Amino acid sequence: MTGNTSPERISELHRLQHEYFASGVTRDLQFRKQMLRKLLAAIKQFEKPLYEALRTDLHKSEQEAFLTEISLVTGEIRNHLRHLGSWARTKRKSTPMQMLPSRSRIVTEPLGSALIIAPWNYPFQLLVNPLVGAISAGCTALLKPSPYVPHVSRVIGEMIAAAFDERYIAVVQGNRVVNTQLLDLRWDIIFCTGSPALGRVVMSAAAKHLTPVVLELGGKSPCIITADADLRLAARRIAWGKALNAGQTCIAPDYVLIDRKIRDAFVDEYFRQVHALLGEDPRQTEHFVRMVSDDAFTRVASYLSGPEASGMVRGGRTDPTTRYIEPSVVLDPAPDSPVMTTEIFGPVLPVCTFDSLDDALAFVNGREKPLALYFFGKACDGKEVIRRTSSGGACINDTIMHIVNEKVPFGGVGNSGMGHYHGKLSFDAFTHERALVITPRRLDLPFRYMPYKLYKLFRRLLG
Repeated sequence: MTGNTSPERISELHRLQHEYFASGVTRDLQFRKQMLRKLLAAIKQFEKPLYEALRTDLHKSEQEAFLTEISLVTGEIRNHLRHLGSWARTKRKSTPMQMLPSRSRIVTEPLGSALIIAPWNYPFQLLVNPLVGAISAGCTALLKPSPYVPHVSRVIGEMIAAAFDERYIAVVQGNRVVNTQLLDLRWDIIFCTGSPALGRVVMSAAAKHLTPVVLELGGKSPCIITADADLRLAARRIAWGKALNAGQTCIAPDYVLIDRKIRDAFVDEYFRQVHALLGEDPRQTEHFVRMVSDDAFTRVASYLSGPEASGMVRGGRTDPTTRYIEPSVVLDPAPDSPVMTTEIFGPVLPVCTFDSLDDALAFVNGREKPLALYFFGKACDGKEVIRRTSSGGACINDTIMHIVNEKVPFGGVGNSGMGHYHGKLSFDAFTHERALVITPRRLDLPFRYMPYKLYKLFRRLLG
């Protein structure tokens, strides 16, 4: 188990990392590549303990852990190793006539000392993936994993300590008290993945020092299904997206808006697809994750029974001793009910109906901007839906998969976050693009100097 890192230790690491960054060591391109290779080797060395820890904390199978955690990070590292040289290279830019004979360049430089805060739902990927960007850019990094997955957090701490000098990269452990201590310090960038509530805390703390932030938050990501959708395909892909990590995914399908005429057919097909993925009794498969904590179990289970429930429930079996919640559907819940106003983060799927697509879009646009939006139906209609809505990312006739492509940005908008990363954008997130103008000493044109004797000629030249 992990305890709180002491305030004295946090202050010491903060000081050491600022001093190490100031030494200039981390800026060297070959150093950055070497550190990326060290991270890759460390992941390989600790892969088995990571699988065991993810199993202990989340009941996550090795297959799901590899696909949704390990492989995404190792793929990111390899991508950075391939392209870092070109990303970091000084770029030439054209120079307007009035600046000649000067030359213009863009120079990339690391922002400095980074604080990276990660949640519990994908505790390895969402902590180490941003770290790849920090290393690639040339920053130092202090990592804060979640206390809700203590075994994973401990293994990550051991892995980082074995691979890196603490002056460069280190891990601190603990709860919200530690978060407060960290946020009281001055950082050059804060990268935080978590809830919108945590995002507000981070942004408020960062404002005191004008620290740039990247906030990857969450929200209620809708699935819109029209009458001409392929119901089997829609049900299968939504069931998979909701079953992944037992719905404890920031871009999980949160609720369905479906044409009234096909609601019942969709719900029947949804459960067929759930059983095809997980078996008739999902608690028996190794591939279905449990709720992370008793509090999470209680909250999600409340959507299925008791005073917070709203609408008819299908499924709904639970087991508090193992924190198991069966994939379930809540039919036509009230729009202001808890299941429709709180990010669910569990295997419960509200299904609401609409009579026209305009009604569905009005419902989505009347709420906070989600991290993801999913549409099932004709591609042309999907493109229109995308044009008329706003979300961090989106898929047409799919769920989740936009996070996989490192060539497109991943991030939120409005309440679901700000900034984005993956691939080059991870490098960019921890980098400052610095304008550079190089002017020769021998030629010093007089037109820019007072009293502007050549002003009229210069103005005619500029048109």
